[in-house]
Amino acid sequence: MKHPSKLSLILGLLLVLALAVTGCAAPPAPVAGGGQAESAAPAKTSGFTIGVSNTLVGNGWREQMICAIKAEATASGVVDKVIVVNRNGGPTEQIADLEGLISQGVDAIILNPTDRDGLNAVIEAAIAQGIVVVAVDQAVTAKGAYVATNDQTLYAQNGAEWLFEQLGGKGKVVEMRGIDGVPADTDRHNGFMAALAKYPGIEVVASTFTGWDPSVGAQQALDLITTQEIDGIWTSGVDYPVIEQFQAANVPFVPLVGADNNGFVKQLLEMADAGVVGAAVTNPPAIGAVGMSIAIAALTGQNPAQVTTLVPEVYATGNTEGLQALYAPDQQPGWSTFVNIAPYTHYSGSADVSACKGPGE
Repeated sequence: MKHPSKLSLILGLLLVLALAVTGCAAPPAPVAGGGQAESAAPAKTSGFTIGVSNTLVGNGWREQMICAIKAEATASGVVDKVIVVNRNGGPTEQIADLEGLISQGVDAIILNPTDRDGLNAVIEAAIAQGIVVVAVDQAVTAKGAYVATNDQTLYAQNGAEWLFEQLGGKGKVVEMRGIDGVPADTDRHNGFMAALAKYPGIEVVASTFTGWDPSVGAQQALDLITTQEIDGIWTSGVDYPVIEQFQAANVPFVPLVGADNNGFVKQLLEMADAGVVGAAVTNPPAIGAVGMSIAIAALTGQNPAQVTTLVPEVYATGNTEGLQALYAPDQQPGWSTFVNIAPYTHYSGSADVSACKGPGE
């Protein structure tokens, strides 16, 4: 038998050592929604303080978003404090709020942005200081920011196409939008227009901005249905108050598109015999909890996807089983029952979100 030379033994040993060094760490598991972000080894693995910036108060969807953020923070076991800055405002106010959170030394910031590009400077300043930033519900273009959204373009397009099909491709419709200029409203309008382009027989007789305020949307709806001929209504989530206005005015219902709000889902289930026809398009506020999960993953060196997008589903009148799965009799009308989003959320369910308690509260 021929024995290896000393040089061969040395080279073999060096190869084994090289493989041990380079092969000991497994590659990060892929996360649906976008490419992996680069991150350094975490400075700590718990005891995090998370800042939250919200600029729409009095809106049930946003309230549930904040509660979902708190629920996920509590369930994580690694967050010590959640600081919520919550007021009505635009980009100027949100920039000031973000600067305040930075000055408080937070580890991460979750924001529902008022502008796609206008917050970039302050967001990038936070990232430069090692703060993880996650935009939820609406996208930003800041370099290095994580983005977790429901697909707002498809939200509108899928719902509008259902409505136009319901009308047989002909009729007069109303587009009830959200807040002029914010990313989600722009994306939804683009989706609505994409659907409209496929149905030349559909005429948009009115387009309003509700500010996602149920009382504003209700008054607009009442004015429209009592003064104009309308065959269908698409709403950007102000839905169950619109149905109530048909009842108040004692006029026949027309097909209506809304979100997965508990009050609207109840109407679709319980008022079908009265003539209510509609479609609830999913847009879960638990996207806030998804943002918290992503922030924690980034802080602990898990390299989450840079962009995460949830695809909406349409639950229309007649789909009793699907609507019943969305409905929760004990929950607020303006809240969604769609609260568990695998694999991101780790709380038990609606009860944990409804409690609206962050760590230490």
